[in-house]
Amino acid sequence: MKIILLCATQRGFEFLKKLHELCFNDEIIVFSFRETPLEPKFLDDIESFCQRNGLKFFEAKSAASKDYKDVWNSNIDLVFFVHWRYLLPVEITKNVKLNTVILHDSLLPKYRGFSPTVWAIINGETECGVSMFHLDKGVDAGDVIAQERVKIESDDTVAEVVEKVTASYLKLLESNIELLKTGKAPRNPQNHSLASYTCKRTPEDNLIEWEQSTQVIYNLIRAVSFPYTGAYTFYKGTKLTIWSAKPESNLPKYVGSIPGRVIEVKPQEGVVVLTGDGGLLVSTVELESGIKTNASELIKSIAAKLG
Repeated sequence: MKIILLCATQRGFEFLKKLHELCFNDEIIVFSFRETPLEPKFLDDIESFCQRNGLKFFEAKSAASKDYKDVWNSNIDLVFFVHWRYLLPVEITKNVKLNTVILHDSLLPKYRGFSPTVWAIINGETECGVSMFHLDKGVDAGDVIAQERVKIESDDTVAEVVEKVTASYLKLLESNIELLKTGKAPRNPQNHSLASYTCKRTPEDNLIEWEQSTQVIYNLIRAVSFPYTGAYTFYKGTKLTIWSAKPESNLPKYVGSIPGRVIEVKPQEGVVVLTGDGGLLVSTVELESGIKTNASELIKSIAAKLG
């Protein structure tokens, strides 16, 4: 059997390893591309794994280019998309014998589009998930093969949720690979009237607005922390990334409040910063210079203001 995997990120690398384990005797062809400077490295891991295990590997953002025409015109049985972010015409898979499969970080039809896990945390969701579905012309609109729910704890960071979501990717692959290889994978149509969408995020979208509620700010901080670029504010005119924080519960009632004002310095713990409806204990921060430290080591005065 001949299988094509178009993948990226460390999750794509984990998926590749599991696919190779489950389909050891099959021919696997892998496409990936170079990571951006703002994200963790993955391409070298994927390429090295392919070389060690005798798998064909192509570095390409445009897997549909004429350079790979012969690959797509060969007898392909299965195709998987895992974190592939570049447009690929549906027509290119017309010769695939069995299934063309995509995995997406949401319980479709909810959260179609970009960065669904990040958006789920930002929106205060208590669960997200993974959908394995058939390729279709619409955005994440194909018939669903299987889904797996993933719980989001109230203090989970995106790294913790991503780890759980990745485990669900591998679980779905393992439990459905035989159905896919025999052409018996289910086709459960999505209810398109229930669809919701998420837009693409950029690092500039991670600016903290201290006038917002404590929960909204806290959700942003944990949603875009490592491995993403982090939520940020400004201190003395310099960009300050906040990597960790938590709602401050023991806060006195303020009838004169300035969002962004530091009201308490807690040595070795952090600084308490007022929000639109309460306060956050800001702990780990990083200056533009790359120095990461506890906020209490950097901010010493209750006259300080962030933003």
